[in-house]
Formats: sequence, structure tokens, C-alpha cells
Amino acid sequence: MKQKSINLLFMGTPAMSAYVFEAMILAGYHFVGLICQPDRPVGRKGSIEKAPTKVVAEKYNIPVFQPLKIRDDYSFMNGLNVDLVITFAYGQIVPQGFLDIPPLGCLNLHGSLLPKYRGASPIQTVLFNHEQLTGVTLMEMVKAMDAGKVYGKKEIIIDEEDNTSSLMVKMQEAAKDLVLELLPKYIAGELIGVEQDVNEVTFCTMIKPEHEKINLDNSIDQIWGLIRGLSDEPGAYLMLNEQKVKIFKAKILNRSVTHEVGTIVQADKRGLILQLKDGQLAVLQLQKEGKKKLDYLSFINGNPNLVGQKFV
Repeated sequence: MKQKSINLLFMGTPAMSAYVFEAMILAGYHFVGLICQPDRPVGRKGSIEKAPTKVVAEKYNIPVFQPLKIRDDYSFMNGLNVDLVITFAYGQIVPQGFLDIPPLGCLNLHGSLLPKYRGASPIQTVLFNHEQLTGVTLMEMVKAMDAGKVYGKKEIIIDEEDNTSSLMVKMQEAAKDLVLELLPKYIAGELIGVEQDVNEVTFCTMIKPEHEKINLDNSIDQIWGLIRGLSDEPGAYLMLNEQKVKIFKAKILNRSVTHEVGTIVQADKRGLILQLKDGQLAVLQLQKEGKKKLDYLSFINGNPNLVGQKFV
């Protein structure tokens, strides 16, 4: 079967999925549909925003399907004559009945080097854990989460300055390169899937609102990892004078303990220096609830007498 003559269906929602989706379209692949999450309200005003992949699909006149729950609603697949499904960051568990439809199966681009970090938050969790290497895996979709055969991987180096936003940019580039390299071989039947080593499996969980609050009982390394993993969205936060303050960028300044945990030790050219239980963190970018995101110098200038105040 010629690679450009088969009917593909793409499943994905966020911007990095849209990047890969459009790259595949421009490479000449024929898509008979897109499945993405329903449009949702965003921001303080709650305005409805289209999924980035939907914007791409509409640009190329590709039909869009947005079931609220894919497990209950995939009857539309019957009329699409789909040969192969490609998934990248869709956001829902896909039922076995759906997986059984395409004759060439369903492939997933997963944002980790499987079998490490199966689950919903691999990009964030590698940052929580201070990993220096991650990647993307092209794998077979099966009923069990991220448990299918592996067809190929592409490694990504994690820099100290990386956060989730910057790592997603690296991830989308790696995913694009991997799928464009391997998909012709898969369609031609030249790729052999490799079973995952069950002894090497690790998992990551879905990020929930309660995970966003910084726990000052944690170590400076844990807190720095949380800030990196939740930046730029949704943002890790502390409370200052009963106001939520999100911290988007920080660095470990030293391992000194000179003040009570949570105390703002200094506010100078190094940053907003926050005392933690086993070191001091230089906060570099932050945002009061309802206000604009600011660099630390702008925040210091707009908030006098910070030194000695305490985050909780």
C-alpha cells in the first residue's frame, strides 16, 4: 500500500499536536478526519477557544469530530474508511472497539522514552524528577495505557533552563521527525514492534489543581522541579498576604538556611530570594492573582517592603 494513498485519521488537541498534524499534511499524507477535545472556555473571561488541531483541520478542510467522551461516541468512524490512526496528546483513553476499526491499527506518539513515564504527564514529570534525558516514542495503541509495542524512539536532552513549555517545543520537533521517518516503513510492513520491558515500567499521574500549591515542607529540589514542570501552565503557587502568587521561573541560589521557611530574605538584582528548608531559591518570574506576569525586578518595584514578608 502506498503511504500517501492511505486514509489517515489524526487524534490530538494541543499546539504541539497541531504542529505534527500540519507537518504530516504538508508531507502529503491524506487525512479523512481529526478527533480532538471539545472547545473549552479559557482565561478570566471564559471565551471559547478552538483546539489548535481544529484550527489546522479547518485550514485544510479536514472534517473535525469532538466527542465529549470517545468511549461512548465513535460511531462516526464507520463512514470514514480509516486505514490508520495517528495519536499525539489527544487527552482521553481510547476504547478497544475504536482501536479495532482501522485495518493498519492505531499508533501513538508518547512524550517519554517508554517504558519510562507511562501516563498523562510525562513532560511535566521528567522535570519534577530533574531528568536530563527524555524523548518521544512511536508505539502501538492497545487497551492498557501506553503498554503497546514500541516501533521507535527519539531522544531529547533536557537543559537546566527548560520548563514544560520549552520542552513541548522540543517534543513536537522530535515527534514530527520520528513519525515522518518511521511511518513509511510502518505502512510498508518494514517495522517490527518491540515489547516493552515490564521491569522498567514507571508511571506518571494526571496533574490536578491540588498539585499546583507549593508545599514548603518539601526540599528545594522538589520545589524547583515543581516550578519547572508547571511552567508556563498552570503555574505553581504560594500565598503572600492572602493572595495567590504564581512562580514561573526560579533557580537554586544556595544551600544556606538563615531564616524561617517561606521568608523573603532579599529582593535584589539576583531575584526575590526565598528561604526554603534546605536552601534559598531565587524567584525570577511571578504573577499575583488577577495581575500580569512580571519579571522579578518589576515585581519588586511594584511591591515595596517585601523583605521579611512570608510566603505560605
